[in-house]
Amino acid sequence: MRLRLFLMVSTALVVTTLAAQDMPVLTPKPGPAPKINGPRIYGARPGHDFIYRIPCTGVRPMRFSVSKLPPSLKLDTATGIITGKVPVKIGSYEVTFKAVNKAGTATRPFKLVVGDTLALTPPMGWNDWYTYRNQITDKLMREAADLMIKSGMADYGYQYVNIDDCWMVKPDDPDPELGGNPRDASGDILPNKRFPDMKGLTAYIHAKGLRAGIYTGPGPLTCAGYEASYRHEESDARRFAAWGFDFLKYDWCSYRQVARDNSLEERRRPYDLMGRIVRTLDRDVIFNLCQYGMSDVWKWGAETGGQCWRTTGDVGNMRRNRLPGFYEAGLINARLADYAGPGRWNDPDYLIIGYAGRPRQREGPPTKVALSADEQYSYMSMWSLMAAPLFFSGAMNMLDEFTLNVLCNAEVIDVNQDALGKQAKILRQSDDELLLVKPLEDGSKAVGLFNLGAAPRKMSVSREELMMAGPLRVRDVWRQRELDGVTEEYSPRVASHGVAFVRIWNKK
Repeated sequence: MRLRLFLMVSTALVVTTLAAQDMPVLTPKPGPAPKINGPRIYGARPGHDFIYRIPCTGVRPMRFSVSKLPPSLKLDTATGIITGKVPVKIGSYEVTFKAVNKAGTATRPFKLVVGDTLALTPPMGWNDWYTYRNQITDKLMREAADLMIKSGMADYGYQYVNIDDCWMVKPDDPDPELGGNPRDASGDILPNKRFPDMKGLTAYIHAKGLRAGIYTGPGPLTCAGYEASYRHEESDARRFAAWGFDFLKYDWCSYRQVARDNSLEERRRPYDLMGRIVRTLDRDVIFNLCQYGMSDVWKWGAETGGQCWRTTGDVGNMRRNRLPGFYEAGLINARLADYAGPGRWNDPDYLIIGYAGRPRQREGPPTKVALSADEQYSYMSMWSLMAAPLFFSGAMNMLDEFTLNVLCNAEVIDVNQDALGKQAKILRQSDDELLLVKPLEDGSKAVGLFNLGAAPRKMSVSREELMMAGPLRVRDVWRQRELDGVTEEYSPRVASHGVAFVRIWNKK
């Protein structure tokens, strides 16, 4: 088997090959006929700008239509991009997406819920941090947006293209690209010279039917020492909205120098302040609290106006001991299921698979992550079952066939994006195994059997444990195929650090 590697030269997509060693591709290739993916429910605030690209695989050209689309919205029938204004009347608007190409037709129901709740399913996208860190530029962000379309990620529901740290001016830095005055005469924050046109950048991303995200923090400086928002919260938030950003990551870092103590009140204070401001913006902006799980943020993050909150430290800084570092974040996050739901998501940090920067490395090219194929499947499976935001932070310009097969499995993503909005709960856990079970809207249950041990092992889950009656219907989610002969117990053999990820129904 050979793996295709997509490399960027300027904005052209070049295909080469890499020899594959122990990197089996499990996700079936999409067929030529249309298949509409992504969430079935979507929240928006009345009267705000709206943009949504219908995620759909299949041969292009393709023609799209939407039945019962509110008149304040319009569809580009060639691209499937919906733009316009959210209806001002609060309520649910049930529409049907339709896609047609030379190979067939697909339809999918979609509910636009107009009210005060955003992120009715976990947000999905890309963040630059674990690839570019302090090397990020306007050009690299635009190329990432190009690749989200060209790679097919957008056809599965990946939507946000997010800048992390290092886009601002870095006070007292001698590099003329980075240093200078961090604010203008009016006190408005300024980007550094690597970002000459922030409004133009978001317009570029929006033109592709995608959304743009930005980063700052409540302290005087960001984690990397760039200008942050302390005592400029209102002006910064309004500037971000005027530039056209749709997502705000708000990172604690230097606020520890400002906070009077470690009390809950002090740890909430900056997020309550920015959350109140974000809610007043004339734009739908997802508010991501990045404060590493301090003071049980999952208990109060939604009260600040947040839609998602980090529950752990940076996954990229978690060292491999008995298990790869992502398990540390995942096992912490897995215990917090009671605090997740539509519009409020536990966030164990990004997906670092494929190629990415080395941990704690500030410069240098991306390299292949030190995770086996089984570990990367487990990583994506765990995040999907936990209804975590799905943000890839690897190199978009080094997307090989294996990485795309992990990121772009429609049935895996369907579990994450399920409209019921439940996070999986732990059914069993020991040093050697973890079983997660997530109830889904149609009455089925998604089950992940994770082998945490150093050797392959037989694992099992019974219908009694799942509280399901009668014979079972079991579907392998990664391979997208039915498993015959399973009636009362599912008992797969699971590779070391691997996963068996299935969806189980009562057989009719």
